[in-house]
Amino acid sequence: MRTVELHEVTEIIAGQSPKSEFYIDKGEGVPFFQGKADFGDIYPTVSTWCTKPKKMAKEGDILFSVRAPVGPTNIAKVDCCIGRGLSAIRAGNDIDRSFLRYFFKKIEQQLSDQGRGSTFKAITQKDLKALKIPLPSLSEQKAIVAKLDRAQRLIDIDKAMLAKYDQLIQSVFLEMFGDPVTNPKGWEKGTIRDLVNEVRYGTSKKAHVSEGEYPVIRMGNLLYNGEWDFTDLKYCDLEVKELPKYLVHKGDVLFNRTNSKELVGKTGVYREDVPMAYAGYLIRVRPNDLATSDYISGFLNCQYGKLVLENMCKNIVGMANINAQELQDIEILIPPITLQKEYEFKIQNFRKEKDEIRFQMIKSEALFSSLVQEVFN
Repeated sequence: MRTVELHEVTEIIAGQSPKSEFYIDKGEGVPFFQGKADFGDIYPTVSTWCTKPKKMAKEGDILFSVRAPVGPTNIAKVDCCIGRGLSAIRAGNDIDRSFLRYFFKKIEQQLSDQGRGSTFKAITQKDLKALKIPLPSLSEQKAIVAKLDRAQRLIDIDKAMLAKYDQLIQSVFLEMFGDPVTNPKGWEKGTIRDLVNEVRYGTSKKAHVSEGEYPVIRMGNLLYNGEWDFTDLKYCDLEVKELPKYLVHKGDVLFNRTNSKELVGKTGVYREDVPMAYAGYLIRVRPNDLATSDYISGFLNCQYGKLVLENMCKNIVGMANINAQELQDIEILIPPITLQKEYEFKIQNFRKEKDEIRFQMIKSEALFSSLVQEVFN
C-alpha cells in the first residue's frame, strides 16, 4: 500500500470569516460554520447564515476544526460558508471521501496534540497538506469503508436506543404527574424551596489534573439529559471542615447554575457510591421528606422544565446564570411522595437497562477503534 501526502489526493480550503454585517440568525443566505461549537456527531447544526460568504465548502467535504480546539471532524451536509476555525478537505478522484472521513476521525487526537499556540492551539495549512495517508486502491478503500460502516452502525443503533430511553423517561414523567402547565391531576402547587432541606454552592478551589484527594465534578461532567461523563476529572484537596460543604453523596441533586444559555440548568442525580467534590458553577440540592431527588431532577429535565430554565436565565458576560435563590423560586407541582417513589423505582429500572446498552456500546466502540487502527496503521 502506498502512502501519499494529503495535498496530493485532496483539495484543502482554508476557512475565512465574512464581515459581521453579513451574518444573520436565519432566513436567507447559506449556512455558516465557524468551528467545533457548531458540530454534531456527524453533521454541523445550522445556527447562523451568511449572505456574502468568502470561503465555501461543498456538500460532502470534510469539515475539520483547525483551531480552538484542533481535531473535531464533521461533514458538510450542504454547500456552506466556513470561517477561519475550519478547513474543508475535498476528496480527489483517487480517494473515497468516506475513507477520507474515517482517516480524519482516526487522527483527530494526533492533530490535537500537534496544535501550537499560547492563547489557543491551532495547526496550519502546511500541517494539513503534509499529512501522510495510506492509499490502497479505490476498490480496497470501498471495501474498508463498508467494513467500518457496519461497525459504526452497531454504535449508532446503541445510541438510538439510549435516546429512546431518554424519551421514554420523559413520557413516564408526564404520564405519572401530568402536564406541569395545566396540572390535570390537581396536585398541590409550590416552589422548589418547599421541597428541599439544603441548597449549597460548590467549592471555588482550583482543581488540578492529577494532584488532590477528591475528584471534582465540573459543569462538563454533567450532561444535558441528566446523565454523567466522568472521563475528564480534575482533583483538589479539602480540609476536614469543608467536607460537609463540598462533597456530593449518592442521591444528591446537582444543578449547573452557570453555562451557555442552551446548557444552563443542567440537572442530574448523583448516583456514585464514592463521594466527590463539586465545583462552584454547580449547586448541590438535598430534598426534604416531600420530594425525591428523581422527581426534582425529572421536573427540571422535562420539556417544560427546560423551557422555564431557558426563559429565566440571565446573561452575564456571554454566560447565562441562575442563582440558588432563583432555582428555589421555580414553581413546581407537589404530588404525593408515594407516587414520587414509584417514579423513582421505574427510573432505576430504566437506568439498569440503559447501563446494559452502554456496556454493549463500549464493546461496539472498541471493535470500531480496533478496525480503524488495523486499517490506518
